[in-house]
Amino acid sequence: MDLFNTSLINNILPFDGITNYHGKILNSQQCAFFYEAFMRTINWKNDEAFIFGKHIITKRKVAWYGESEFSYTYSKVTKTATLFTEELLNLKKIIEKESNATYNSCLLNLYHTGEEGMAWHSDGEKMLKKNGEIASVTLGAARKFSFKHKETKQKVDVLLENGSLLVMKDTTQTHWLHRLPPTKKVNSPRINLTFRTIEL
Repeated sequence: MDLFNTSLINNILPFDGITNYHGKILNSQQCAFFYEAFMRTINWKNDEAFIFGKHIITKRKVAWYGESEFSYTYSKVTKTATLFTEELLNLKKIIEKESNATYNSCLLNLYHTGEEGMAWHSDGEKMLKKNGEIASVTLGAARKFSFKHKETKQKVDVLLENGSLLVMKDTTQTHWLHRLPPTKKVNSPRINLTFRTIEL
């Protein structure tokens, strides 16, 4: 399926889930402000994961923030949340209004160039609110984001632009995988913020 880059798309998935691409919801001044603030204030660290029993340290950097210091485990690695910064709280309010949902945590990813990406996966951790919204915000370089149905293998691609919002919800994580494919065409950084709800 072709890349989508229109201003508003209701549910880009053809079946078995709801993923709404809202297009650009932040203006250029907001994008620049949040991008600079997160580059400067976020406690970025290289991500760690255990894949097929091997301890992997990624080039991309990550951070996890929340409304309390709860712990979150994925890829067999446990992280403890840092309390939301003022800028994260301000952006969270914008995202909650746009997506008509609330969130208590945010997983941030910093991709330095297009050569850094994310493999096929679904966000199905037990601590996540079942069928809840995961709101993905892009700051910086535009990148292609891909979905693949777990059974039919049908694929859907969307171009995530600077200042844009993508909201995955309903049974998307149950039936679809997603990834950020690497590319040599992008040489600038991208910050991705995924606001989500952890159920304690």
